Amino acid sequence: MKQITGTVIGLGWSIALVGALVSGVAAAEEKRMLPMQELRAFAEIFGRIKQDYVEPVEDSRLLEYAIRGMLSGLDPHSAYLNADEYKDLQVGTSGEFGGLGIEVGLEDGFVKVIAPIDDTPAQRAGIRAGDLIIKLDDRPIKGVSLDEAVKLMRGKRGTSITLTIVREGEEKPLNIVVVRDVIRVASIKSRILEEGFGYLRISHFQSRSTEDMLQHLSELKRQSNGRLRGLVLDLRNNPGGILNGAVAVSDAFLSEGIIVYTQGRDPASRLDFTAAPDDVLEGTPMVVLVNGGSASASEIVAGALQDHNRAIIMGARTFGKGSVQTIVPVNDHSAVKLTTARYFTPSGRSIQAEGIIPDIQLSDVKVTAVGKPELTQVKEADLSGHLENGDSNGNEEESGPGAKVEANNLAESDYQLGEALNLLKGLYIVHKKG
Repeated sequence: MKQITGTVIGLGWSIALVGALVSGVAAAEEKRMLPMQELRAFAEIFGRIKQDYVEPVEDSRLLEYAIRGMLSGLDPHSAYLNADEYKDLQVGTSGEFGGLGIEVGLEDGFVKVIAPIDDTPAQRAGIRAGDLIIKLDDRPIKGVSLDEAVKLMRGKRGTSITLTIVREGEEKPLNIVVVRDVIRVASIKSRILEEGFGYLRISHFQSRSTEDMLQHLSELKRQSNGRLRGLVLDLRNNPGGILNGAVAVSDAFLSEGIIVYTQGRDPASRLDFTAAPDDVLEGTPMVVLVNGGSASASEIVAGALQDHNRAIIMGARTFGKGSVQTIVPVNDHSAVKLTTARYFTPSGRSIQAEGIIPDIQLSDVKVTAVGKPELTQVKEADLSGHLENGDSNGNEEESGPGAKVEANNLAESDYQLGEALNLLKGLYIVHKKG
């Protein structure tokens, strides 16, 4: 390997700086075990680019490229954030940002959709969790950095972009046109499924997620005469978000114990998050829905509620993004997003590359009614002159035909949610009799 020459060092202050670094650390090489050969190679390549590249390149650009490459080579989540990217990150956690509305990562050189965000252009266009994006407007993105791919997907509101995707089960790539828009994420939605049984959807963990969730729970309780019989917490296609939001949401349903802990390379870096002694639902049965698009913060919630036997987890194995990224500001305009630790559930399970395995695994299937039978079985109530029930306190509103029709519609529109509701009913009966 060539050594640094006087000609190379003379190409600019940056090369001189690198040369000074190499010389300055030479005395400490034995103690620190710095890779001197690689540092010399870096300086040599830097100099060759400055001298021989077809067009002039600013030193600052080359150094930024070097930093980006150094971080992206570590794992899919570490990255350098310039001024615009740093601003986008800060805006994204508050719930409003521009783009298509998808959470993405890298897999085998392609951009993989972790999850589309609710009520965004990507979801409305039919983008699904697990899709691999191979082209953006006919531009192949094999080998393109994640940051660059994200930049390509961003643009002015109302403009369109064609995503060429590979989807499991499809024989050939699909071309999906998505119209860009300003993404305003309403991270919490809720409704009553049947009398006393609530549904709470968290699509993304933001700075206000816990506060908004508590307001929705209060409204669900109000609609259920002050107390819920059961709750479905839907975390499907929730790509994560802010750690503190996930911890606070978990804490709302737990009364003691560890929620999650992080452990880095240094044993002294362990950080435990514990629950306060309160449960906003006072032990009301819960079912948590997850799937392959549930990642990071949503896996923390599912893992904590599962380990504490506070909820039954239902659906498909989660994404398995169990690493901690720390945002380290470099200056007022840029920062480094660096993976510094792993997440562990209360029982000590690592989420990374493993995910949360549901207690009850369900496929995402479509249920279709086969039609009404031509003949129906005759019952006592159909006989002429039958005696009336005589019970003035019947529960027709809860279990009559209307309830059955609603349950059937739910099973057809969202099979997994319908199964979760059925399980909740069973849990409520056992809980009530116990």
